[in-house]
Amino acid sequence: MEIDELELQGLVPRSSWSRRGFVMTSLVTGFALSVQPVTAQTVITTDTTGLDAGEVKMKVKDGEMPAYRAMPDKGGPFPTVLVVQEIFGVHEHIKDVCRRLAKAGYFAIAPELYARQGDPSKITDRDQLMKLVASVADAQVLGDLDAAVAYAKGTGKADTAKLAITGFCYGGRITWLYAAHNPGLKAGVAWYGAVERPKTESNPKHPIDIAADLKAPVLGLYGGADQGIPNDTVEKMGAACKAAGKTCEIKIYPDTPHGFNADYRPSYRADQAKDGWAKMLAWFKQNGVA
Repeated sequence: MEIDELELQGLVPRSSWSRRGFVMTSLVTGFALSVQPVTAQTVITTDTTGLDAGEVKMKVKDGEMPAYRAMPDKGGPFPTVLVVQEIFGVHEHIKDVCRRLAKAGYFAIAPELYARQGDPSKITDRDQLMKLVASVADAQVLGDLDAAVAYAKGTGKADTAKLAITGFCYGGRITWLYAAHNPGLKAGVAWYGAVERPKTESNPKHPIDIAADLKAPVLGLYGGADQGIPNDTVEKMGAACKAAGKTCEIKIYPDTPHGFNADYRPSYRADQAKDGWAKMLAWFKQNGVA
């Protein structure tokens, strides 16, 4: 979808962008309007004690993009983790994931991948939000993640020879794609990312199409009761990896919904989230990202 179409639908104000600029020049505070009200009693907040954490601007081929970055405040360079947002953008939960990884000794960075097309935090209607997401091309996203790696390396605090990626929902799908894109990647962990869907101009391939091209081991974490990602498609992805001789592991949690790590939503499942987090860290270490 072209940005002009998004303007007509009210997703992007006509005065707020140029073809050389960005709609979002800084990250939002709080959570997207489309997920309100937030389940406040379960929100996990990781403090910044012992961390260097906050918003940064990273260069991409056509300008600067906001990102959230967190790392230990002493030492380095640290193994590096790209954190890929849910459909709701880089909000407080994604920032907190970066801080949790930093507490574990990583340089974590989450770029706002919709920065050119619109601000997901201001959208209340799910259909409009999905139109915004659909306008963001996979090729653009993969290039922006490459730029995030370059930014991290340029700080002198990130060891990008020890590079991992993790992502949630939208970011889970991107995790699979990036594992087929970057030969320097050492490990990926995809949280409930779709693996098989109809193809579009912006999304010409899905994970099931690139199983044979994976360049790094990938762990997939899925909910057995996910209404949007059928278990058989996840199992099909695992079989495709195995048939191609690729290192992949699929974990399906029984009776568990989509978004089970999202502690700010009713879908949160504490036990599965804790287990998935431990499995993620172990996967990174097992594959040399530690």
